[in-house]
Amino acid sequence: MSPAPRFPRHPLCLAIALLGASPLALAESTQDLDTLEITAERLAADRVVDEADIERHQANDLRDTFAGQPEVAVGGGIGIAQKVYVRGLEDTQLNVSIDGATQAGTLFHHSGRLAVDPELLKRVEVDTGAGRATAGAGALGGAIRFVTKDPDDLLRDGERLGALINLGSFSNGEGYRASTTLFGRFTDDWSGMVSLRQSDQDEYEDGDGNRIDGTDATQELGLFKLVGRLGGGQTLRLSHEIRTDEGTRPQRPQWAISGFNSLYQLDGRRETTTLNYGLAPADTPWLDLDLTLYHNESEIEQNVVDRWGRYFGFTRSTGGDLRNTSRLGAHTLTYGVDHRRDRVNAGGEDDPRAEQESGRVTGVYVQDDYQITEDLLLSAGVRYDHYRLTDANDQRFREEAVSPNANLRWQALDGLTLHAGYAEAFRGPSTRDTFKIDRAQNAPGLSGETARNTEVGFDYVLGDLTLAGEVYRSTIEDAVADRLFGPSIYDNIGDLESDGYRLEARYQWGALHAGLGFHHNDATLDGDPLTVYEHNLMGNTIGDTWVADLSYQWSPSLEFGWRGRFVEGIDGLETSVGRIDKPGYGVHDVFVHWLPTDSEDLRLTLAVHNLTDRQYLDHASNADFQHIPGYEGVVGLPEPGRDVRLGLVMRF
Repeated sequence: MSPAPRFPRHPLCLAIALLGASPLALAESTQDLDTLEITAERLAADRVVDEADIERHQANDLRDTFAGQPEVAVGGGIGIAQKVYVRGLEDTQLNVSIDGATQAGTLFHHSGRLAVDPELLKRVEVDTGAGRATAGAGALGGAIRFVTKDPDDLLRDGERLGALINLGSFSNGEGYRASTTLFGRFTDDWSGMVSLRQSDQDEYEDGDGNRIDGTDATQELGLFKLVGRLGGGQTLRLSHEIRTDEGTRPQRPQWAISGFNSLYQLDGRRETTTLNYGLAPADTPWLDLDLTLYHNESEIEQNVVDRWGRYFGFTRSTGGDLRNTSRLGAHTLTYGVDHRRDRVNAGGEDDPRAEQESGRVTGVYVQDDYQITEDLLLSAGVRYDHYRLTDANDQRFREEAVSPNANLRWQALDGLTLHAGYAEAFRGPSTRDTFKIDRAQNAPGLSGETARNTEVGFDYVLGDLTLAGEVYRSTIEDAVADRLFGPSIYDNIGDLESDGYRLEARYQWGALHAGLGFHHNDATLDGDPLTVYEHNLMGNTIGDTWVADLSYQWSPSLEFGWRGRFVEGIDGLETSVGRIDKPGYGVHDVFVHWLPTDSEDLRLTLAVHNLTDRQYLDHASNADFQHIPGYEGVVGLPEPGRDVRLGLVMRF
């Protein structure tokens, strides 16, 4: 592998690093300084990925979706193995939802647990670190909320019926994707949409031109959504989504093929039904009701023909969230209750539900955003969670805790906002990885985990320039895991800590947009750096990350741009089995977005990922342990080399 790139850290470079900010900050950059206010709405998600960014770069998986976020890393190579890390913590430490449906449970520790199609996303919201009481139960490291499109997002004023045909091709793996979306208004108050999508891709090639066996995939998705405006401020949304992923993969999908990691058929499936009801009558500031009910099922099937045969893993989550927001003078008060029941089943071909666990959690919460003055906003809240678990060995656990939070935002000067906050989050004993149910037990004295997050930061808007930065420390006390080299027992093994800082900014000069962001993080367990191999489902050590982007709106119908993601190398990382290196890398993506008819009815996008055909192992993947005796073959999959993607969207 090539030497790890090094990036100097003198003050000039840190100043330059302030050229890449969050989309939320960018949205404020066009305001006059004397009209900038600190409001409750500014306490929304820390990071937002919108559908325009997804389309420009022809995002096809989680890695593509989050590539522009320095605090978020995705590794795993193939889609079914991809895991998301926020500030070094794996997505298992976060509360993840799709249209409000919580994605709980883990199917297989060597594969990812999130199955999402970027094409249908309206936006992705990321909360970094334990935060607001409304983030949901178990949000130790924050939250990720995937929001899919509504029919009204596609329909135009006065339009009754429409259709989208979306076609795409991938040069690396000679793949394609095709989808058809029909949307329409049945009446002035009711609308609906149906979307069907299929993609097929052969094995991809890495940057050295090697074809990587076990990276082919066939994916299918179907989404139905019905939206009704019932009068009196009432809104009803009903959606049902089915997504499948099939292919021949390594038995441990996140590792390269080896003598002990052969290829087998591995299929995944997710099915989610969600009902959202809203009631917000006009001129009734104390009533803004939101009810979400959901049923989510995920499953994995692996046919290890020459060993144990077919193996099945299932997770089911059924739950709901009822909340109301009351605007009372200077206070915006959100309060409610959420509840979720989880069930995990696993087993072999003869009895696919031989082992099972069930758990539930009930939470009550309140969050108050108090506009003390025009320049000063205090947000404070608290939630109470009660967990119950019956594991596969009929052990019963009950845990409860109260989690407070407080955040202060102060506009100290025109355009300069300072913020500081402290938050706690709690997660009691919960259902386990389905592939470990039959051999790993819960320790009799297993207790819950408590996260404590502290951060301070700033936002600064000066004309077309937006700067932002923050320093944070997050600790998850009594972290739960099954130790790699110990007995197969889930126990409280120590304190998980994530410390770091970010510096970001953006500049808009006419049609030219420029940005550059920097993120540093140290993720440790009792002081030892995290690695995927030793700390699966917990976190990972990722080098200092820079994300830069440039785009130019040549005309209303033509835009082109570039994005670079650069990760600094880590030498001599100490692990329990020996020292490893994580070489650095830089990856360049470019795009051209064109409206040939000057209308959104026809859109062409050309995107090139990994333009320079870089050979690299993502820091968010399993690191390379192969040089250590006895660990030959313990290495993640290399990322794809150059990939030319062409997208065509036709609207009728």
